[in-house]
Amino acid sequence: MLAASVAALALLSTQDAEAKGCIKGAIVGGFAGHYAGHHGVLGAAAGCLYGRHRAKEQERQQQQGQVNGQGRT
Repeated sequence: MLAASVAALALLSTQDAEAKGCIKGAIVGGFAGHYAGHHGVLGAAAGCLYGRHRAKEQERQQQQGQVNGQGRT
């Protein structure tokens, strides 16, 4: 049931930044959860949520930098 929920969450993300953050976080969280007590699915779900959060934060910082005239050249 939890695995199906994680898969649905990953499929429902619509922006590339969210998907990338979720995939990277799920991979890292899955490995960490597996080695920390055989909780790979729980680790993957937590990693996905954290990855999405980080991707959104980075996207906001990039947008603020462009608005302030500090965008990349």
